[in-house]
Amino acid sequence: MKFTKMQGLGNDFVVVEGPTPIDSEQVARWCERRTGVGADGVLEVSRVDFGRVRMRYWNADGSPSEMCGNGLRCVALYAVDHHLVSGPDLLIDTAVGTLSAQVRADGSVRVEVGKAHPHRVDSLTVAGQTVHPVGFGNPHAVLYVDDVETAPVGELGPRIGRDPLFPEGANVEFMHVVDENVIDLRVWERGVGETLACGSGAAAAAFIATRDGHTKNSVTVQLRGGPLGVEIIDDVAWLDGPAETVFTGDVT
Repeated sequence: MKFTKMQGLGNDFVVVEGPTPIDSEQVARWCERRTGVGADGVLEVSRVDFGRVRMRYWNADGSPSEMCGNGLRCVALYAVDHHLVSGPDLLIDTAVGTLSAQVRADGSVRVEVGKAHPHRVDSLTVAGQTVHPVGFGNPHAVLYVDDVETAPVGELGPRIGRDPLFPEGANVEFMHVVDENVIDLRVWERGVGETLACGSGAAAAAFIATRDGHTKNSVTVQLRGGPLGVEIIDDVAWLDGPAETVFTGDVT
């Protein structure tokens, strides 16, 4: 099976063109960094018509996931580069609805990641920490920290993300608000672990920071893989950042 390796801010993916049967065992094997291609997840992109594609996503452990913001940007770029759509503006069908995307001439991509779904309460206490739950297709738990560099991501990420309060598991965001325009962020992703970037996690953090009055509705989120623009408009998040093809190959 032919694949394309793509990445957005270091969040990397095996991208295959579908529809094609894919199982969890294949996904885990492809994503293994020592014996496989190596990736944070697998994306399948299929043409619906010349202005629309469909995206499916699996985490590195083979578990399916509803949403991936950086994956959306890669899917949009793949669809344009491989002429699955007729122009730079397209729609992407996902497990959580149809989202808009625009691919620019420089390869940067602006994508919609959907509307925030706030939890019934603004905060919860999980693993002794105050977390702010919100959904962007997939569940997120956002923590305020004084310094992302010293935040215990590897320890608290799985404890919070796998807590029974999140029966489907959650991505965990460790956020430091630098000022009203900038957020520092590290993310522990369910089914993967800490990643260099997480688009839906950046959206979740920006939504919480904006809701709490700490930032403007348009911010730069500084992730380990680089900066990502996030804009919150009527609770709908938009991401603005790079995507690129790394290499192509064949996989079984």
